Amino acid sequence: MVPALHTLRRLRRGLISSLAAVALAFAGLVAFSGASQAAAQGPCDIYAAGGTPCVAAHSTTRALFVSYNGPLYQVRRASDGTSRNIGVRSAGGVADAAAQDSFCANTECTITRVYDQTGSSGNTLLYQGPGGTGGADTAATATTEPVTVGGQKAYALYINPGNSYFANGSGVPTGSSPEGAYMITSGSHVNNGCCFDYGNSETDHHADGNGAMDAINFSTSCWFGGCSGTGPWVQADLENGLFSGGSTTWNPGQVAETSHFVTAMLKNNGTTEMAIKGANAQLGSLTQLYSGSLPSGYNPMHKQGAIILGSGGDCCQTNKNASAGTFYEGAMVKGYPSDATDAAVQANIAAAGYASGTATPFTPGARLSLQATTACCTTDYLRHDMSDDKVAIGAVTTGSSSTDKADATWIVRSGLANSNCVSFEAANAPGRYLRHYAFELHLNPSDGTTQFAADATFCPQPGNSGTGYSLQSLNYPAKYIRHYASTAYIASNGGTNAWDSTSLWHEDTSWLAAAPWN
Repeated sequence: MVPALHTLRRLRRGLISSLAAVALAFAGLVAFSGASQAAAQGPCDIYAAGGTPCVAAHSTTRALFVSYNGPLYQVRRASDGTSRNIGVRSAGGVADAAAQDSFCANTECTITRVYDQTGSSGNTLLYQGPGGTGGADTAATATTEPVTVGGQKAYALYINPGNSYFANGSGVPTGSSPEGAYMITSGSHVNNGCCFDYGNSETDHHADGNGAMDAINFSTSCWFGGCSGTGPWVQADLENGLFSGGSTTWNPGQVAETSHFVTAMLKNNGTTEMAIKGANAQLGSLTQLYSGSLPSGYNPMHKQGAIILGSGGDCCQTNKNASAGTFYEGAMVKGYPSDATDAAVQANIAAAGYASGTATPFTPGARLSLQATTACCTTDYLRHDMSDDKVAIGAVTTGSSSTDKADATWIVRSGLANSNCVSFEAANAPGRYLRHYAFELHLNPSDGTTQFAADATFCPQPGNSGTGYSLQSLNYPAKYIRHYASTAYIASNGGTNAWDSTSLWHEDTSWLAAAPWN
């Protein structure tokens, strides 16, 4: 490495075809004729037609009933502390993102509540913090992830550690009553913290024993060990464990759900059986990950009927939520939905047309430089040096040499292991890519292996600090490109390695996509 970078290291630290079959299932279920009538359904209309009506329905992106014309969520702006409800553009439609944009212009907004579209005020989710339901958490930033639904702009509820939502619950199944739930979440924004859940939870914020919860979990957490792969997975949080199947041993039918938009489903009859399903929410048919007996000690269930979103059941009155995840929509239903109902809901979700909401600079073929955002290092850029294969950060200015400028310039390529993500090829070293090895970043030529491809693939996300972008490792989704002591790593927010330090992790893992130096 060039001497200047060695000095920096010493002196400072800074980083779709099965839809037709699904549609047939839908047609058989609802006993309506004509595609136009089928298209005029929301997920909760479908559940009701199947005899399992929604008892809670939440979304920041769209109405879940065809007739719903009320508020979806509430935002609060930092500049003056005032709040505004954000509704739908028309009955049964997409969120009125323009209303949020106007209200939140030139200031930060947070999402303080997510309304229950069934009309039950007791099921409206409030953030678990002062001014919300009480507790230690804060409300999530309202503008972190814009998306489009059927081509219309909306915003996700983008939950980072320290954000979570709760409702005491009204009319939600309790005890051993049967229940189903689904949510749309993201395979691109996850971690292994406890516990990114949506569903039935304790009313007292305590871990009250086996079966006190019946919630969908989506994370990379391998609670009982023995997991295959790195996830993320759809699992069941039944309290005192995240279950991939009907026991504490790993369910070999589980598969990772890595698409940007993921449908996660869980249903539990309360006494003998449950089922877990997952899918690409944009185009895929459901995969049945598990269907069978409840785990030993969980029959019957002892549900309490509160609703949790973004955390586990024993959070967050005195402790902070440790999980990360994205919530677009979800619902809880009374009864045990049929497989035909599940398929029809998934068909509706795919037809809704979820897509990433804004153009990013990470277009294959583009050149860019990646600028650090931590206060110590704002003149530094992610760069390599031709004298070795290490990657670090170093200062680059208009007066820098042409070599230094070229070393800090990258060409965006379609992800070697996943075309939804990206790989970075060195502008002045064709065929050499940024990849991690033993968690440190290197510049290496591709050897054509699947391991190299995975190690060299990163998924751009909104910046963990609220600024710029964060670059998530494909095969270690809890880890992001970080600079630490001027060296580049993939790092998690906390862990046994020095570069996993929580101090400045959000800043060190956030990068500006700057104009290319070369």
